[in-house]
Amino acid sequence: MQTLVIAIGALVLYLIAYHTYGRWLARRIFKLDPDRVPPSIEHEDGTDYVPTSKGVVFGHHFTSIAGTGPIVGPALAVIWGWVPALLWVLFGSILIGAVHDFGSLVVSMRNRGQTVGDISGRMLAPRARILFLSILFLALTIVLAIFGLVIAAVFRMFPSSIFPCLIQIPIAVAIGLWLHRKGFSLFVPSLLALGVMYLTVWFGDWGPLHAFNEALSELPVIAWVGILLAYSYVASVLPVWVLLQPRDYINSLQLLSALGLVMVGLVVAALFGFGPDHLALEIVAEPIRTGTDAPPGAPLMFPFLFITIACGAISGFHCLVSSGTSSKQLKSETDAQFVGYGSMLTEGFLAVLVILACVAGLGLGIPEIIDGEKTGAILTGEAAYHARYATWQSAGGLAAKVGAFVDGSANFLKALNLKPEFAVALMGVFVASFAATTLDSACRLQRYVTQELAAATGVRPLRGKHAATLFAVVIAGALAALPAPGAAWELQNLGKGGMILWPLFGATNQLLGGLAFLVILFWLHRRNLPLWFVALPAFFMLALPAIAMVMQLFVGNGAWLTGENPNFLLGAFGIATLGLEAWIVVEALGAWNRAKGLLEEPAAIPGRG
Repeated sequence: MQTLVIAIGALVLYLIAYHTYGRWLARRIFKLDPDRVPPSIEHEDGTDYVPTSKGVVFGHHFTSIAGTGPIVGPALAVIWGWVPALLWVLFGSILIGAVHDFGSLVVSMRNRGQTVGDISGRMLAPRARILFLSILFLALTIVLAIFGLVIAAVFRMFPSSIFPCLIQIPIAVAIGLWLHRKGFSLFVPSLLALGVMYLTVWFGDWGPLHAFNEALSELPVIAWVGILLAYSYVASVLPVWVLLQPRDYINSLQLLSALGLVMVGLVVAALFGFGPDHLALEIVAEPIRTGTDAPPGAPLMFPFLFITIACGAISGFHCLVSSGTSSKQLKSETDAQFVGYGSMLTEGFLAVLVILACVAGLGLGIPEIIDGEKTGAILTGEAAYHARYATWQSAGGLAAKVGAFVDGSANFLKALNLKPEFAVALMGVFVASFAATTLDSACRLQRYVTQELAAATGVRPLRGKHAATLFAVVIAGALAALPAPGAAWELQNLGKGGMILWPLFGATNQLLGGLAFLVILFWLHRRNLPLWFVALPAFFMLALPAIAMVMQLFVGNGAWLTGENPNFLLGAFGIATLGLEAWIVVEALGAWNRAKGLLEEPAAIPGRG
């Protein structure tokens, strides 16, 4: 019953937060005005600036910010116990993450849809623009380089998810073209698309499709990286209404309905027990695992819990989605609370369900695996949790993190008497779809950042959308094409090069959140608006990533610069990232007194520099 109380309590808390704190921010601080002309209408171009209903933008925004972050982060962080992870997700998302996303969206809408990196030059200081954009470019390059590997890994783990994920693309294009040309309501085609997608999950591994899925799952990672980056290029340069919007929207319907099924399954398992023996649903993990009870090999819970759980509480990547794509699509400024604040709370609730799946759902039963082979035995209770979370190394791989969530959530679905094969396939599609929507959104965002960097540095050839997108894809593809660190140059190892810089992403991503808070803080400061609710999260999100980065550089046997096996490449990037952060903070401190009450210069009109 404890599991059910936590799930329902979290849902109620999020609803209260949206209608109290979120409403206060919308009305008293940001003063959202339905009569103010938004960038989507003022600069409508049919490609990037496209006025769109808030339901569709919510679908795009939620699926883009979520990705696999609110899954893999919480699924690993419960190794320190379920209480710290749950508290950070609940209060982090309400007081920090949702404020960050909402604020980034509003500030961008008030600046003609520019990204926060571009805005920083006028809000803080001119040099801050290039510094901020450089950090954005590095972070997005890592995302583009790694997510092909992530999706390939998910497809290898769950081959039955391949056909349902691929078929989403033509469905989305058909709906996008139909709605744009005919102007029909989204309701009927959305229901049809949702029904078709569930049918593809149900029958997606049937007959000849099984061989199709198995064949594609065996493709080398480098092949998937090439396919997915090529797809991302196309998705990035097409008008948003052709593919990005409809794909993300129908994906959001599928993902939210799947979340609903997981929640219903959790309720049934809690009230009536699981399986023929009516096994009780209970939390089987320790509340806190620190000190002598800490899992072997795990870093200190502080500060690494706050770096490990990113998207479920706060993620700097979200400021890019808020200010890069969503701000160019909302057709009314008052929709910003629903999209910016509401999407983050929805993601927080997803992270809560991930935590419960890993600390309670696993306890309902998972196959025992020894040396990579199933023994035929079923582990339940604490034995199931500790089989997945015995050590940091055993829990840290992508397969382990995703597998813990998929197995735990699939158990919730099995409580509804759904076929085990369908339950696992549905959760596999769930994870792969989130990753894919983040990938194509990240490519479009990297195009914007590249164009803004080109404008700031005078590199004219990269100011066009095709040249900027191609540059972004080539750079990410070149990094991704390398083998993983220490691996031989063999075909099966190529495509894993994103792992070279991936250890940087956790701290760098959270640092982006702190820098975005700085931009929001200055925007408020220039208008003499209250600052406390942004100032405290800004300090927290600037200090924590810096502490974590310093520890990664200098503390312990695995330290990048002083460890037993130094990694000077990561060390150099880590030092550079800290240097950029310090430089931006110094620029901000120098501009603080001058900025009070002084409105910044108006944003440039899109397409005119």
